[in-house]
Amino acid sequence: MDASDAVLVSRDDPVLTITLNRPHRKNALDLAAWDGLHEALRTAASEESVRAVVITGAGGDFCAGADLGSDVGDVHPLHQMHRINDIAATLHEMSEPVVAKVRGVAVGAGWNLALGCDLVVAAPDARFSQIFARRGLSPDFGGSWLLPRAVGMQRAKRLALLGEFVDAREALDLGLVAWVRPDDELDVFVTDLAARLASGPPVALAQTKALLHAGAQQSFREALENEARAQAVNFATEDAPAAREAFVRKTEPTFTGRWGVR
Repeated sequence: MDASDAVLVSRDDPVLTITLNRPHRKNALDLAAWDGLHEALRTAASEESVRAVVITGAGGDFCAGADLGSDVGDVHPLHQMHRINDIAATLHEMSEPVVAKVRGVAVGAGWNLALGCDLVVAAPDARFSQIFARRGLSPDFGGSWLLPRAVGMQRAKRLALLGEFVDAREALDLGLVAWVRPDDELDVFVTDLAARLASGPPVALAQTKALLHAGAQQSFREALENEARAQAVNFATEDAPAAREAFVRKTEPTFTGRWGVR
């Protein structure tokens, strides 16, 4: 199976969907799948017409992490980890909103792939684990950064040190999932959510993501200054005036992200 088979990419106008396609391995990622995922993310990040991204898995599971049983040839482990780090960074730095649609297992790097998305929507059968310790490993794909910021240090240590499974309801309670929806409603819910995100103001949403990512590492004054700069950029697009006019007229604005300064 090459990269084009291991990861499928489809478009519904402004929404790009990335589907991990190794259901026989619970969508665990081998070298071809890692490469396919990276290429799909770079495509989404580089195409201006993409306004929202959905990541999901085929066959009833999200992702069982790295495929530890796959042949990696003579690739040095550190070199391989740098390749994987580039994928995590590409996901984190994408300006478009990214939604993870999770059924079944999301473990190890697979869970951190979901956590690296902006919003996680899970089916009731979803099961999550930072399984690394059970495999004699430590967290990767950004887990050591993502987990403490999502749940605090004590809960992050519990999840990472024990590698225990949590179900969708507990993940929701911990703040690691935004919504849990019945399986027969999940696809429609995520499709609607992605469409809503795609119809939003792209520049403002990109600024919002960047501000939230940076804010946890800044002083309050630094965050305020970044907010001021971002707002100045927003005011220079066509979207802010369009939203203001729609508010006055009591209509819904159409956001384009186009630069408004002439």
